[in-house]
This record gives sequence, structure tokens and C-alpha cells, in this order.
Amino acid sequence: MTGAVRKLSISVPPDVAERLEREPNASAFLVDAARALMRREALDAELAHQGIPVAEEGVARARAARAAVDVAWPAERYEAIRERVRHATADDEDHAGRVSAA
Repeated sequence: MTGAVRKLSISVPPDVAERLEREPNASAFLVDAARALMRREALDAELAHQGIPVAEEGVARARAARAAVDVAWPAERYEAIRERVRHATADDEDHAGRVSAA
């Protein structure tokens, strides 16, 4: 984390505390989680602004579909896709660096 920060004291249930205790940097973990939620809220607001409201029924269907994929796909398949994305991202960043340096 860079820039200004504020120190907070929070109370969490035991299961969350146990999870945070396994993190090397619990603050960064919580920041990432909060920002992911903020991005989701911003997306929901933008979709609503465009006339596409997010309904709980649709969210439930999407979660069910994701759960089905999680069950059907072996860990190796996920890892192969992650590797392709990592390489594609690295290639994009490399290309962007060459373009901006030109």
C-alpha cells in the first residue's frame, strides 16, 4: 500500500480472524477484498445507470453456474488458464512498454 493510510481497529468473527492470521499481510488482504467489493458495487451502479439492473435471481444463477464450473474443472485446467492469462498480460505490458518508449 502506498500513499496515505489510516489505522483502524476492527472486530471480526473467529473464522475470519483465523483466515486473516494465515495471511503474511492481513492489511493488504483486507484492502484487496474491500477494493474488489467496491469494484463490484461500481459495476452494479454503472449497469443500473445503463438500464441493466442486477437482480438477486441473476446473481444466484451466476453463482450456481460458477459453482458448477468449479466442480467440473480440475485444478490443472484452472492453472493452465491462469498461465495463459499471465503470459498474455505480460505480453500486453511488454508491448505497451515498447509502444510508449517509441
